[in-house]
This record gives sequence, C-alpha cells and structure tokens, in this order.
Amino acid sequence: MKIGFIGLGLMGRAMVECLQNAGYDVCVLGNRDRSGIEQALARGATEAANAGALTDSSDIVMLCVGTSEHVEANVYGENGILSGVRAGQVVIDFGTSLPASTLQIGDDLATKGAAYLAAPLGRTPAHAAKGMLNLMCSGDRAAFDRVKPVLDVLGENVFHLGALPNGHTIKLINNYFGMTVACAMSEAFATADAAGIDRQTLFEVMAAGPLRSGMMEFVRNYAVEGEQSLAFSIANASKDVGYYRQMTRDLGLDSRMSGCADDVLQSAREDGDGDRMVSEMVDWMSKNMRTS
Repeated sequence: MKIGFIGLGLMGRAMVECLQNAGYDVCVLGNRDRSGIEQALARGATEAANAGALTDSSDIVMLCVGTSEHVEANVYGENGILSGVRAGQVVIDFGTSLPASTLQIGDDLATKGAAYLAAPLGRTPAHAAKGMLNLMCSGDRAAFDRVKPVLDVLGENVFHLGALPNGHTIKLINNYFGMTVACAMSEAFATADAAGIDRQTLFEVMAAGPLRSGMMEFVRNYAVEGEQSLAFSIANASKDVGYYRQMTRDLGLDSRMSGCADDVLQSAREDGDGDRMVSEMVDWMSKNMRTS
C-alpha cells in the first residue's frame, strides 16, 4: 500500500519516519514548516502539490493536523481529498477533531465509496517514531481490518471503538479529564507556594492516596524539578477542552466541570503562553491567582 500523509508537525513527521523505516512508500504534504517534509524526502518520500494529487496517488490517506478546520480544509478545499478520492480508499484522521465534523466528512467520503476512520492518538512523538502510539480508532470495521497491519506499525495499542465518531468522542473526554487534572494540580502547587508549603511535600502526601496519576506526576516533574515530560502545549489543551465543550453542547448537555479548565487555559493563551507546555500552567497560576 502507498500511503499519503498530510501534516508533518512533530507528531506527523515521527509517524512518517516510522512508516518509512517499515518500508512503506510515502507521499507527503505539509504546510508552513518544511523541516518535516525535507526529512521525509531525504528518506525517499515524494511530495504532492496538493491534497487531491496526494489522494490520487495513494491507497491510504492519513491526516495529522491541528484542528477540525484544518481537516475540513484538506478535505473540502480546492484540489482537496474529496476531489481525488475513489472507491475503496481509506482516509484516516489522527487528529483530535469535533465529532460532528467527523460524521459529516465520513458521510461525504462514503458517497464516493471511500471509508473514513477517526483514529486520534495517545502518547508522544518519541513513541510515534518507535511505533508505540495508542490509537483510538473508530469507523467501518471492514476498512479498519484492511488497514490494521499499517496501524500496527504505528501503534503498540490499537483499539477499534465502534462506529464514527467514537474515537474522537472518547479522545475528547480523555483530554478534558487530563487537562482538568493538570490545571487542578497546577493550582494546588501555587496554593502551596502561597501557604509556605514545599511542593514536593504536598505531592508526596497527595500521591500516597487514590489521587495519584500520571498527569499529576507530569505537573510535579516540572513544578519540582523543572523537567518537561509532557509535550503538549497550552494552546492544544485549550483547543481540546473547547472541542469537548462544543461536543457536550451538541449532545444537549451543559458541561459543568470543564468550565474552569476552559477559562484558565484560554486566559493563558490570551496572555501569550499558548506555546508553553501544559505542565507550565503552574507558573501561570502562581502569577495570576493573587487578588491583589
């Protein structure tokens, strides 16, 4: 199978490297930053002029882009995926997208006889390069079975979670929960600072009980040791929590718990901290919690 890959940011370029190391013929399409494209080309990839041309030359089309708007632009734009897709092809969105958008794209690709899979990712670019991602895939089971050998190259844990858009729904619930924990732990450290309590002491007490989690430890590693072990930006966290809130509205729900995380993450973005990592929210909390 020839693979067309759109979006060579940090995660996408690592996935392309993994695919190429496994012997796959890859055609790539990037955006502003060409460094990932050049790396892929040096390993023997080809470059497409646009999404339609990439789709026309590929058996599987993969997207790893930032937002639903970016996915839609690649699908519906001039010379987009929809213009080049054909019956039997499989298109896979590895991003964290809005479920309503995923459903619409799936319906539109189905009119051309193509299948759409939502397969958002867990873990980091370092895991991607080694083929150790977690893939939360949903969509047509027969299409999933056809491409699973390729997904197994990329992922250590590859889940099929039923019909569209279950993969994106579960990923948004997962990220809402994780980002809420990260923001809560950041505030806990900032409060400890104000009260004159050592951060590590606070963590040891909290982690001795049922609260302990990997997300707590990510924040602790930065707050106590300055170690950046969670490569996920505040801007991405804000986007995902916002998507979660949109999803709950689409389901006729009023999300109470996500409001606080949404507010502080948006505020951090507006303060110019969007490119900083989520674990660095402890710095933002330390600066912005005081009332005077």
